[in-house]
Amino acid sequence: MRFEGKTVLITGVGRRGQVGEAVAAAFAAERARLVLVDMAIDEATARADDLRATGGDARAYACDLSNETQLAVLAAEIGAAYGRLDALVCLAGGFAMSGPVAESDPAIWQRQITINLTTAYLTTRAFLPALRTAGGAIVYFASAAALPGGAVAGMAAYAAAKSGVVALMRAVAADERQHHVRANAVAPTSIRTAANVESMGEQTKYVEREEVAASVCYLCSADASAITGQVIRLG
Repeated sequence: MRFEGKTVLITGVGRRGQVGEAVAAAFAAERARLVLVDMAIDEATARADDLRATGGDARAYACDLSNETQLAVLAAEIGAAYGRLDALVCLAGGFAMSGPVAESDPAIWQRQITINLTTAYLTTRAFLPALRTAGGAIVYFASAAALPGGAVAGMAAYAAAKSGVVALMRAVAADERQHHVRANAVAPTSIRTAANVESMGEQTKYVEREEVAASVCYLCSADASAITGQVIRLG
């Protein structure tokens, strides 16, 4: 039970069948106190209810993670309720094809940067004080598209946003070493989620949600206490 008595915040926990559900379940299985944050309170509440039904400890919160003011209020509320934060999983984000750069829509570019990179930055900034108190860990969700040799054709906006997430992670790892806060990222290829299977079919080679969840738990645990500033490719 690596997370017994520890508080873990997961952003973008999302709908049933998505990655957040599996990540939250993996932490719950190791007795973490879970703080589930999503733009849609109904989804966060449903995931928290599912976990409590199986003996887990989970509470749901709604927040627009691109809104600095809302995040400050959320951080204060969670700080008052829990006092410290042992791990932060920045899972919030999303994918959209933007097409060839010459024909791309600037609105898609802006949205991909906002939901993938700005949310990760503002969330990190809001919760670093609580993470410093615990000497905690952060795991970011990058993508194989952000790594050398990754497929990026038609998805410049998404790839650029996820590349920014990798740079953010490395900066946080360097900045926070003195405060004993670690930062790492996972960079999966396509994950077997309900949405991905619906859009891409069963023949695609997927990374399993449980594999992703196991990697995230490992990076947040004391087993990875010497690992910071690293990107783990999955798939």
